[in-house]
Amino acid sequence: MRMAHPEEKKPAMAVAAAEPSGANENLKARVIHEEMKTSYLDYAMSVIVGRALPDVRDGFKPVHRRVLHTMNELGNYSDKAYKKSARVVGDCLGKYHPHGDTAVYDTIVRMAQDFSLRYPLVDGQGNFGSIDADSAAAMRYTEVRMAKLAEEMLSDIDKDTVDMVPNFDGTLEEPTVMPSRIPNLLINGSSGIAVGMATNMPPHNLGEVCDALAHFIDHPDCSVPDLMQFVKGPDFPTGGLLCGTSGVYSAYTTGRGSLTVRAKAEIQHHKDRAVIIVSEIPYMVTKSRLVEHIAELINEKKIDGISDLRDESDRDGIRVVVELKRDANADVVMNQLYEHTQMQTNFGVINLALVNGETKILSLTDLVRLYVEHRKDVITRRSQYELAKAEERAHILEGLKIALSNIDEIIKIAKASPDPKSAIATFIVRFKLTEKQAQAILDMKIQRLTGLERTKIDSEHAELLETISRLKRLLADITLVLAAIKADVQDIKEKYADARRTQIVESVGDLVVEDLIPHEQDVVTITSRGYIKRLPLSEYETQKRGGRGLIGVEAKEEDFATDILVADTHDYILFFTDKGRVHWLKVYAIPEAGRYSAGKAIVNLLELQSERVAALIPVREFTENDYLVFATKEGVVKKTPLSDYGNPRKGGIIALNLYDGDSLIEVKRTNGKKQLVLATKDGMAVRFEESDVRGTSRASAGVIGIRLSKGDELVSMAVVSGDADTILSVCENGYGKRTEVGEYRLQARGGHGVINIQASERNGSVVAARTVQDTDEIILVSSEGIIIRIPANGVNVIGRNTQGVRLMRQKDGAKVVALDVVPAGVVPGQEALPGAPAE
Repeated sequence: MRMAHPEEKKPAMAVAAAEPSGANENLKARVIHEEMKTSYLDYAMSVIVGRALPDVRDGFKPVHRRVLHTMNELGNYSDKAYKKSARVVGDCLGKYHPHGDTAVYDTIVRMAQDFSLRYPLVDGQGNFGSIDADSAAAMRYTEVRMAKLAEEMLSDIDKDTVDMVPNFDGTLEEPTVMPSRIPNLLINGSSGIAVGMATNMPPHNLGEVCDALAHFIDHPDCSVPDLMQFVKGPDFPTGGLLCGTSGVYSAYTTGRGSLTVRAKAEIQHHKDRAVIIVSEIPYMVTKSRLVEHIAELINEKKIDGISDLRDESDRDGIRVVVELKRDANADVVMNQLYEHTQMQTNFGVINLALVNGETKILSLTDLVRLYVEHRKDVITRRSQYELAKAEERAHILEGLKIALSNIDEIIKIAKASPDPKSAIATFIVRFKLTEKQAQAILDMKIQRLTGLERTKIDSEHAELLETISRLKRLLADITLVLAAIKADVQDIKEKYADARRTQIVESVGDLVVEDLIPHEQDVVTITSRGYIKRLPLSEYETQKRGGRGLIGVEAKEEDFATDILVADTHDYILFFTDKGRVHWLKVYAIPEAGRYSAGKAIVNLLELQSERVAALIPVREFTENDYLVFATKEGVVKKTPLSDYGNPRKGGIIALNLYDGDSLIEVKRTNGKKQLVLATKDGMAVRFEESDVRGTSRASAGVIGIRLSKGDELVSMAVVSGDADTILSVCENGYGKRTEVGEYRLQARGGHGVINIQASERNGSVVAARTVQDTDEIILVSSEGIIIRIPANGVNVIGRNTQGVRLMRQKDGAKVVALDVVPAGVVPGQEALPGAPAE
């Protein structure tokens, strides 16, 4: 057996690489699987970025962008004559898109089809296909020009509003993105399959999208439910019925969802039988194939009760007639058609787009925000371009004005100069001009010396100065940029908005947005600087008293938590301000944030008027038999029926009238038959019957609840429900105690009260007092944002005139600032009882 030569054992690539010189000197040894991985990744990224996925800013893939850019260069505008499609395809191929004429022409055809795009961007003349899947005529037969709407996509492209890059051979430049005065990605959607990912975005109604954009500009922190007040759901070019809102909500919040779309069909009765008339079909469904499928099901006896099937569609619209047998049940046949044919389809939403060259799945708020950010950049760059041009022209006019004021000397210098360069140099020295100004003077025509021309120069110069001032103000103030975007949006809506085509209907078991939000108990916290957030109660594990607790709010410099509340996600929260006004908000509308986050500024959620939130009340229903009891810093109390606060207004309403220098500190919900305990900062308390406070109207003032000593103030109000209640008093240094209600003698309102707890140096001032039972849990929050959750029965019941025990260990300088009670029977993660009960 022959032994192999040592060189024969080497891989072929290695042998080639080892050869010193000659024909193989440029070869490099590569491991084949590494080469395949690198090459495939390069190919995948090329497909993702350069072919298959849209850019979030203009909603275009490169081929769409290049087609419109080509038409723009050809002057193929909506008010000009049509050009042969082959001309546009040829220019686009030769200059920008070397991928084959079929790809370019198919793009043009789809952009011209009113059943493919909700708002077509190409105005076609000739046969561009049909909803029956008929193909378009060859490009040599059809003619095209830009639709008016497409010109808005290119608006201001000549003003350096977008970046330009070299084309494939480096001889020309093409835009990386369109200025996109219309939100194309939202109104026309997009679909595409890349390597390992795909996008499928539905179209929307332009008017609704414009309204959502305007709302977002005014309220940049708005949520998906806020935007869904304007964007009800997709609006398909073929109409149809969109069944339910659950898929829409999922798509708008997560970027993924499944939409059920049905054909629009009507049952009519003719003589002795019923007829089903189909007038609209789901998006992307081929009508001829739908009719064929129905016929197949009839022949296969899968659908019974149909005697005749006709397609009577014409240029006026779709009309498919399904004639039923005499004894057929029309509703049953209709349901069979929806179940077995494409009269009902699912549209799978994947809001995948390129954001700064990276693929991202986007929510509705993301899509709106990123479009607005793009328009900010466009308007800023346009303004900078216009400012530079205006300053350049004003500079020239200033030189001309100097020349006109010294025209005799100008002419004398020009006549005496041996050449233009000498004249320019003399102008610069004599009149302190720039070279551009001097050149403009030398180029000035004799007609400029007339009085009319002088007036025109003065007028143009004044207008330019005004334009320069306006542009500088705009560039220095982002609110003016946003106002310009909003004005563009309103203009687009007025010009191009139309009625919704797709009707949104409720399906069986349809859910509204609120129904999609699970019931759970959340902890709502507010900081001293007006930040609010919510976090599930289950995030805070129960601890023994005296512990350190967990971070509930990330404390920032000069900011600390001031209020805390436990409520169900579906409750209303009434926000009472220190100025005596009340605002409304659903708990689920409060942004959920982590324990280390401060949350969102409350001024972005409520229209506050130089006021801060002083008290929070969770309410499920505004019942007539319950009351709200108010307490102020000066010891005043007031009682008003809860139903008086059941009509929310955007800017809030008056909750009570306050005396000069007073402010609201506490609000409680009662049934009108309880007892009230008022606790002061210095450790005093008074207990009296709630009936001592007469019910008054919403805008009234209150009556004296407790008489305060000098320097003292009311800090808390507790509602006593029964003998099982104890009064929990908490001081700022983390100490507190529970005391039986019976130790607080019942007296008339307006007294000085009795000692509640010793507000000693160790304890500090009283922060709050609450009624608790053994089965309740207590939530404490410190100025550092630390939150601790402890069982009420872990706090000993002791006498009134005592100092209590440590409830929460504090770092140096930290204080307890708020507390709330989790009622017995509330289990985190489970649905709360229907309606928050009165205390």
